[in-house]
Amino acid sequence: MARRPLPRILSSGSASITRSRELARTAADNATDVLHPLFTVTRGLRLLVGAGRRKWAATPKERRSPTLFLVAVCVLVVALIPYGPLLALVTVMGAAAWKGRRRPLVQTGPGKAETGRLQALYEALVPYFSVADDPSPLFAHGGEWKKAFSGYAFDADGRVTRLRVAYPAYFTDGEAASRTRIEQLLHAKSGRGREYHFAWDEEANQLVMNVLDPLPTSIAAQRFVTAPGETVLGFTDGDTVQRTVPVADGDGTRDAPPVVWRTGARSTEPHLLIVGQPGSGTTTLMRSIAVQALQHGDIVIIEGSGTGEYACLTGRPGVMAVECALAGALATLEWAAHETERRLIAANRARQAGHPAPEDIKRPLWILLDRPSVLGHLAAVDGRPDPQELLQVPLRHGRAANVTVVTADQFDSLDTLGETLRTHTRARVTLGSCSREQIESVLGLEPHTTPTPDVPPGRGYARLGTGPVLRLQVPATPDPYDDATSEAHRQAVLDLLPARQTAAGADVPDPTAPDAAIPDPSTPENALTAQNALTAEQLTLSE
Repeated sequence: MARRPLPRILSSGSASITRSRELARTAADNATDVLHPLFTVTRGLRLLVGAGRRKWAATPKERRSPTLFLVAVCVLVVALIPYGPLLALVTVMGAAAWKGRRRPLVQTGPGKAETGRLQALYEALVPYFSVADDPSPLFAHGGEWKKAFSGYAFDADGRVTRLRVAYPAYFTDGEAASRTRIEQLLHAKSGRGREYHFAWDEEANQLVMNVLDPLPTSIAAQRFVTAPGETVLGFTDGDTVQRTVPVADGDGTRDAPPVVWRTGARSTEPHLLIVGQPGSGTTTLMRSIAVQALQHGDIVIIEGSGTGEYACLTGRPGVMAVECALAGALATLEWAAHETERRLIAANRARQAGHPAPEDIKRPLWILLDRPSVLGHLAAVDGRPDPQELLQVPLRHGRAANVTVVTADQFDSLDTLGETLRTHTRARVTLGSCSREQIESVLGLEPHTTPTPDVPPGRGYARLGTGPVLRLQVPATPDPYDDATSEAHRQAVLDLLPARQTAAGADVPDPTAPDAAIPDPSTPENALTAQNALTAEQLTLSE
């Protein structure tokens, strides 16, 4: 069969289209050449008008009237002299042509100083990303950094804020020690004093380094929007969690990404361990948890340091005991163990009978133990059992009995924590300035960021179970009886606490009120007396 010839529009149309495009391009180039002076003058006029507006905006209001009068006189003089308007027009056009003769250059690449920084980073990475047998090395001394760095950004001071590094496939990126060496090198060469986040893409052989903004410290204690069984430990970066909650920050309200810890029968991390340096905010976090737990449960507080940091909670509804002495702490923990067993037995009997769980075991019970190492030392000197031994029942069976244990201690006393406490506290928090090794010893995983030497109180890392390590900033929850506490923070904490009640149920005025007629519980004598009396009464009722 003979082929049919193509239609004429298909066979000869491409040539005509090509010629049309060339003619249009030539006409556009010629028009640009002809109109180039007009473009230059127009650009200069726009720049002159903009400069005049800025000059007028910078002129004080009291000087604007004399300035207008002077301009009007100049215009009148120019209009009256021979050829004045023509000369003024020529002068303005000349100034506009001179002003718009050259377009402002927009820098699209790094400057000289920034190029030097990138080249220095490249040379520093050569010993780690190169081998002698590589026929075509990506990193080599005197090589071109553009082949390895595909993305970068700098701040106003010229320091690197973002860097994407492509490394050879034979680099051992699966080993933690190798990754740590690269992260420490980039941290040192990019500038200390900032916190860096490193994201390793082992499949694509790329490393992305970003400088993280400091977490805000202005969020104070408040009633967070959470469900029963949820506790806000603090706030973290927005790209690491999938949830935000509205918070009052200063004079306004905004959405902040929280670190939410879930407790209860369905929780896989029913107990929490907090470890920090002195003054890092461990007591602040314990106080924040206590304030949130009072909304839906009962709490028992045992303070090993004996400094009265929890005196503001004494006598509040839902606070069953606040103990500082060793004898009271042991008695309270023994009662908590018996209460856990009672709840287990009641729940088992209800299930066997086919009835719902009793109401008295549905309300959560929180055991807050601060500085158990101090109590353990005192117990060993006095020949008494370690308080951690009495926590075995609540730790092992607390999830089924709706009992939650929160323990806080310091890094120097970490070796005194028992095996049962370490095993059953799957939710972990570290606070304060500490090394990557210390963070890994508590959380079980190194953070993907570089800890900074100076951090504000309440700043640290959190890990819930086998999840990732998250940056954490604890909401400010200071002791309202501390003289160093600001009035705003003091009132914020007091607003969250229920009013004190006597044995008859009458409200007791707050001791921070000006005309309060009750003893100040912030003094050690009155605080210990009230706590011991309350604990003795509750233990008698429970027996």
